Amino acid sequence: MSTLAKKPFQIYLREDQLSALRRIADERGTSVALLVRQSIDQLIMSLPVTEDPLLDIVGLGDSGLSDLAENHDRHLAK
Repeated sequence: MSTLAKKPFQIYLREDQLSALRRIADERGTSVALLVRQSIDQLIMSLPVTEDPLLDIVGLGDSGLSDLAENHDRHLAK
């Protein structure tokens, strides 16, 4: 189990979904909540990288230097 803090979140499932989750949880010896968290993690990991909101930080800064990637050590030494 993850040591990250968890927040309560209420969702509504169809009866067949909840029954299936309970059966799977029983078979695996785990909780429905853990199955839901794992499923959400899998969904997030399956998203294309282009949909990752962290990519929004790319290009936020502009050094004005056209050779920064090639000569970063020289520029940092200045």
